[in-house]
Amino acid sequence: MLALSALTTPIMAQQIIEERFQSGEKKKIVQTAGRDALGEFAPEFARLNDDILFGEVWSRNDLLSLRDRSLVTITSLISQGITDSSLTYHLQEAKKNGITRVEAAEIITHLAFYAGWPKAWGAFRLAKDVWNDDVTGDDAKAQFQRQMIFPVGEPNTAFARYFTGNSYLAPVSTGQIPFFNVTFEPGCRNNWHIHKAESGGGQMLVGVAGRGWYQEEGKPAIEILPGTVIHIPANVKHWHGAAKDSWFAHLAFEVPGTATENVWLEPVGDDKYGLLE
Repeated sequence: MLALSALTTPIMAQQIIEERFQSGEKKKIVQTAGRDALGEFAPEFARLNDDILFGEVWSRNDLLSLRDRSLVTITSLISQGITDSSLTYHLQEAKKNGITRVEAAEIITHLAFYAGWPKAWGAFRLAKDVWNDDVTGDDAKAQFQRQMIFPVGEPNTAFARYFTGNSYLAPVSTGQIPFFNVTFEPGCRNNWHIHKAESGGGQMLVGVAGRGWYQEEGKPAIEILPGTVIHIPANVKHWHGAAKDSWFAHLAFEVPGTATENVWLEPVGDDKYGLLE
């Protein structure tokens, strides 16, 4: 049923309303593509597509995330040699559900050895268009943007005096706990600083793309890669930024607290930073 219904879904007027969590409430996916395309001709098939496949199976996010379901679906379609508009649709959904351009390339490369080289070539043709359609240019910044789902953002001019090198800032969410995607050019790092607080406070970083560093005063630097989580306590002197030879991006979450204040201090010297490999 999955493969057949996948063929009915691409480029419809109303597509999946993605599952999102707001205030802890789980929302069920709503799909009307089946009824829009086949409602009069095959009403039962349309019902199974909209209400069962998407309304129930895709909505079981407590068992598999939307990202995982996208991964399973595109793997199934590519393995069957389905490289038409239905694969394009599910590649677009995979992108919305958090699969990056670099991950998509690795997934299809891996599949090539199990599903067949020609099938991979067909899938790459579509995936390249899906992940590159919103990024223009061939400079280093554009190439780095293609590695991640979050935007690079605008030049971080408001805090530029606290950074060595160029950085960029993109707000991701302003509700509940606001957080930002911060992007560093190679060699860019922020000054030593402290997130002061009487109680609570501090910061959390999540690596998104590239390679970077985090260091607390008096301790060795810690490498940050995609998926690395860094918990920064309040009132601890530290810095973070890119490796010398890599662009780097992390999400930055400010932890709520009382009497919070960000105190910027001296730059990270080239003599110490230059030792990091």
